[in-house]
Amino acid sequence: MKILTFTGKTPSEALKKARLDPNYENMLHIDTKEVQKKSLGREALYEIVMGIESDSTHSTYQKTNTMPKDGRPLTQKSADVLYDISYAAQQISKIADVRDPLHEYQEPKSQATFEPKELKEIKAEIAKLGDKVKIIQNMFWDEKAPELESHIPSEFAEIYRLASQSGMNREHLDAIMRMTLEHMPFRMRENSETIKRYFQTLLRKMVPVRLESTPSVGNKKVMMLVGPTGVGKTTSVAKLAARYSYLMQKKYKVGLVVLDTYRIGAVEQLMQYARMMKLGIETVVDPIDFASALDSLRYCDYILIDTMGSSPYDKTKIEKIYECLDGNDTKYNIDVVLVMPSSIKYEDLKSTYDNFSTLNIDTLMFTKLDETRGFGNIFSLSYETKKPISYFSVGQEVPEDLVCASSDFLVECLLNGFNRSKT
Repeated sequence: MKILTFTGKTPSEALKKARLDPNYENMLHIDTKEVQKKSLGREALYEIVMGIESDSTHSTYQKTNTMPKDGRPLTQKSADVLYDISYAAQQISKIADVRDPLHEYQEPKSQATFEPKELKEIKAEIAKLGDKVKIIQNMFWDEKAPELESHIPSEFAEIYRLASQSGMNREHLDAIMRMTLEHMPFRMRENSETIKRYFQTLLRKMVPVRLESTPSVGNKKVMMLVGPTGVGKTTSVAKLAARYSYLMQKKYKVGLVVLDTYRIGAVEQLMQYARMMKLGIETVVDPIDFASALDSLRYCDYILIDTMGSSPYDKTKIEKIYECLDGNDTKYNIDVVLVMPSSIKYEDLKSTYDNFSTLNIDTLMFTKLDETRGFGNIFSLSYETKKPISYFSVGQEVPEDLVCASSDFLVECLLNGFNRSKT
């Protein structure tokens, strides 16, 4: 078989190129994949892989009366070969439990299935081993089970362990366990997988999320990022600026305001990003200059404000940020986004939130998801404060490593760990 590839900025563009090939009707679609992600200054690139039986690349596509030895026209024979390949691929997918979204093979109901004797023996041994593990699990679970009003069945041991090890607050976990036991149907408690799916659904409903929105006509969005030192506020501002000005369906005008004049390096870093992306940028040394800086960027659709990092216990710096907000006599509503690292324990996250709460926090943003294995602390903070999460930062790359927040993404990380391929 001969393999042909066609590329384009979108899957449909690549498919159009494939259809222009004179041999398209005899091609078999093998795969469609993204070979290059869209980023700053670089277009996305998609590739469609097609297969074609080698004999059909010669005289197969020309009208001919030549008859091969089997008595069938060559074109018909090539079509049969392609059909056989497709059918074999479907059979392999069936065995591997893989589904083709375009052509899903369904085995006839009348066809009987047979298992080798060795496979039956292996399954029986696995079942026995599972029973022994369950007995051992019950022995230890009775000793370590949480002290709740109602007894927690041993089937819940795995999900309780995963949630507990994720860094979730113990009080929150016990409350969710009580809710699960109260509302979960008994028929769903038969195995740990069913329990885990139910638990995931319950957690997803408990995570407040702020969906990304775009500026309405005649209005602009003003966002101020605040938080402790070293959490990645400046890099996050750059990611958001690149996202709004280059990666969305519409290229919006973005302006930057810098309050972080304490660190010369932070100002230079953001100015470098502004030059690369051709964005307007203003620096504010004194709170009384804040309103005029916003007014000078009134032509922008988005205005992003980078603030000085401060210890949660440094009331002086936090007060200076508050003076900027309090002295804002413009018509703009400012969304205050508290940026925090996901790599610290829940108690420290809660303390940080409490000390910055005087700024009237609107949403939460978590960074450094690629530097931790526990995400229960994020869940507990959003659950406790009822503040929605807007974005996750999963690395240092600008702007690729920025993820719009979703409850599905957070719960998946909490129970199964962070997987970069799912971002």
